[in-house]
Amino acid sequence: MRVDVVSIFPDYLAPLELSLLGKARRDGILEVRVHDLRDFAHDRHRSVDDSPLGGGAGMVMKPEPWAEALDAVVASGPPGRDAAVPHLIVPGPGGVPFTQALARTLAQEQWLAFACGRYEGIDERVYDHAAARMPVTVVSLGDYVLNGGEVAVLAMVEAVGRLLPGVVGNAESLVEESHEDGLLEYPVYTRPASWDDAGTVREVPAVLLSGDHGAIAAWRHAQRLERTASRRPDLLPLSATTGALADLDVQVATPADAAELLVLQRACWVREGLAAQGRWLVPPLAEEHADVVAGLHDWTTCAVRVPSAHASPGRLVASVRGRGHPGDDTRWEVGRLMVAPDLRGRGLGRELLALAESLAPARATHVWLTTGVLEEGNQRFYRRAGYRPAPGEPTYPGAVDLSKRRR
Repeated sequence: MRVDVVSIFPDYLAPLELSLLGKARRDGILEVRVHDLRDFAHDRHRSVDDSPLGGGAGMVMKPEPWAEALDAVVASGPPGRDAAVPHLIVPGPGGVPFTQALARTLAQEQWLAFACGRYEGIDERVYDHAAARMPVTVVSLGDYVLNGGEVAVLAMVEAVGRLLPGVVGNAESLVEESHEDGLLEYPVYTRPASWDDAGTVREVPAVLLSGDHGAIAAWRHAQRLERTASRRPDLLPLSATTGALADLDVQVATPADAAELLVLQRACWVREGLAAQGRWLVPPLAEEHADVVAGLHDWTTCAVRVPSAHASPGRLVASVRGRGHPGDDTRWEVGRLMVAPDLRGRGLGRELLALAESLAPARATHVWLTTGVLEEGNQRFYRRAGYRPAPGEPTYPGAVDLSKRRR
């Protein structure tokens, strides 16, 4: 792969000569060319910026040096009318998020170019100039602002470069890393197995010393699920979906979903409300929009939508939520499992229940949920999933509390 970087601080890219990427360059796997933007500024001061038209703070990078620099990069490629051109990546907070999936996509490219902006950014016309000559993508490293694009380029080139064949010695390590399959990586340990940390003895988990490879693999997978649920719950539903859910868009719900969640829960609990005949309160029917929003802060709620080919989200058709019990961290609570009436009977409820259970941390020893005392169909469904009546008084009148031990 060839990588060209245009910057007013070419020395900033020197770390690309170090470690595995430096070795990849010496081995001919990765070619990196760094260009000083000021070489394409021809006034006495080699100026690359000017004040913004229309007023405002800061400076804007001028179009002429950038156009000349990018044209020089393209011209340095192979000759011919149909010759290859680079894919230009412009780091910026207004771009598409840089993810492991995007890194894998860019690793398939033969030639990448990076434009490191500074100040208030690059004159917008440069993007049009570049797009007439090569593919252009603006990419954001994260939801924060840096002084320039060089830091982002270092991160992106390393993330992409290490995926090239031959860069990382043990290719299997790439598969088990965080984000490769949507989960964070499991915790790792080395010798000594028992470490005296200034009087505190810290032991390696016994399963890692057992020699039982199946048990070790199961422990590591459980650790990945727990770590992802704890640190990045937004990732877990996407990586845990299978079967019918795999054809739908599963995301962690946000307050923007609250109105549709309220409509769906009313549609799913109206039958129970009619059967209760006012003898008790059915909570999903008593809630208002503000209550649903508040619940999103207390629970990890998965919203399931039909995929949309447009910018607007597809129809919300199912949901489920889970949380640790506020007073008992060994108890994982599942609630508001709901599927649109016209999609029932397709196995979505069973998969949603399994998804909610998978969110439970390792310290949770049992799962708890509540259903209506008159909802015999729901009770049969949960019995088939291994739930049994919980001891004690129900959570609220007209309810049945169910629980099961985690395996």
